[in-house]
Amino acid sequence: MSKRRFMQLDVFSRQPLKGNPLAVVIDGNGLDEDTMRAFARWTNLSETAFLLPPTTPEADYRVRIFTPHQELPFAGHPSVGSAYAAIEAGLVPRTKHALIQECAAGLLPIRVDGDDAERSIHVQAPPARVHRVDDPLRRLVGDALRCTLDEEQLRLVDNGPHWLICDLRDASHVRGLEPDLPGIAALCRNYHAIGVSVFGAERAGGVAMAVRAFCPADDIPEDPVTGSANAAIMALLTERGAHRYGSRYRASQGREIQRDGYVDVARDPASGAITIGGDCVITIRGELEL
Repeated sequence: MSKRRFMQLDVFSRQPLKGNPLAVVIDGNGLDEDTMRAFARWTNLSETAFLLPPTTPEADYRVRIFTPHQELPFAGHPSVGSAYAAIEAGLVPRTKHALIQECAAGLLPIRVDGDDAERSIHVQAPPARVHRVDDPLRRLVGDALRCTLDEEQLRLVDNGPHWLICDLRDASHVRGLEPDLPGIAALCRNYHAIGVSVFGAERAGGVAMAVRAFCPADDIPEDPVTGSANAAIMALLTERGAHRYGSRYRASQGREIQRDGYVDVARDPASGAITIGGDCVITIRGELEL
């Protein structure tokens, strides 16, 4: 067995034990895929990331991202946390504020704002495809959320993972939701979606939007704070021409499960590129023997 550096971070928070936890194996080179999958199942976190040497000179590092059940081409909080971990581990210079992450979804630009305790990470999400859904799926999602949805409220958004994104319009509907999790798990398996995410306008606490994400098919009843879902929400808003949130806003997610994370979401008006970002804090530093 060999020793490998390891970190566990809370992403989208500067407060330990808040945000979304992420396991990061710093020295992932040489681990085979079966071991990566087994370790991700063992951590039992929503995602585990493995940092690897890039395969292209344009990239600063490469990352592979696993849930307990599958590998993802892109995920937001692992991308934010992996960049933070790569800086802290010395894989990239602390003075470098523009990085390129290589992942299965391609080469993703990353912006680093601030330094040390003030550092925040912002990753450009892959281009998204927004699809209308048919009436049977809309009814299934409505039944699982225990609400009635009209044809404008639900879309399937593919930005690496496939998200069923539902506009509940008001934060009170989002925060009071008590969904049928087995029903969500079944429809996600049948339609090959990672989960169902809901959002609505918030009017307090310095945020514009409340978000929740349910991924029970991956044994994650409710994900604490979800970068890819927040990017998918911005893609949906852009596709619909909805301007009520503007091109830049902050979303609150995780309060219902005592994680209270915050995601900064932005869309470049010229290019249409969507970025998601936020803070990180390291809660564990150590070594693995794998």
